[in-house]
Amino acid sequence: MNEAALQKPDYEKALRDAGVRITRPRRVILGILSEGGDHPDAMEIFHRAVKIDPAISLSTVYRTMKLLEGIGAIHRHAFEGGPSRFEPAGDDHHDHLIDMDTGDVIEFHSSKIEELQDEIARSLGYEIVHHRLELYGRKRKKRL
Repeated sequence: MNEAALQKPDYEKALRDAGVRITRPRRVILGILSEGGDHPDAMEIFHRAVKIDPAISLSTVYRTMKLLEGIGAIHRHAFEGGPSRFEPAGDDHHDHLIDMDTGDVIEFHSSKIEELQDEIARSLGYEIVHHRLELYGRKRKKRL
């Protein structure tokens, strides 16, 4: 990803700017999101959070994620066959490959795919405004 994608989002500032009070549980959740480089679901965030503060509730995680999504600070993805996962909202466009065996989400960018999508849309008389590409696969077995 580009350098902008490597910058950690300032979720606390985004919530403060939206007029939301930053409680200790929210601060823990925001720290987990800022440090993570993955696409956690609410339960994963909750498990990480209670290791830091056992008083954090799952409902606090859900409310915080809903707030962040509402102000556009995160994107929620409902990948097939699993719970909603979250990632920072950013300017860098990328697509996802979901490992069907492990649930891992791999981000990738392909200029060939982007060009082909634009070509298809143009040929049909459209301009792409937004799109989301999700590929689902399994690791290939190595041949001996």
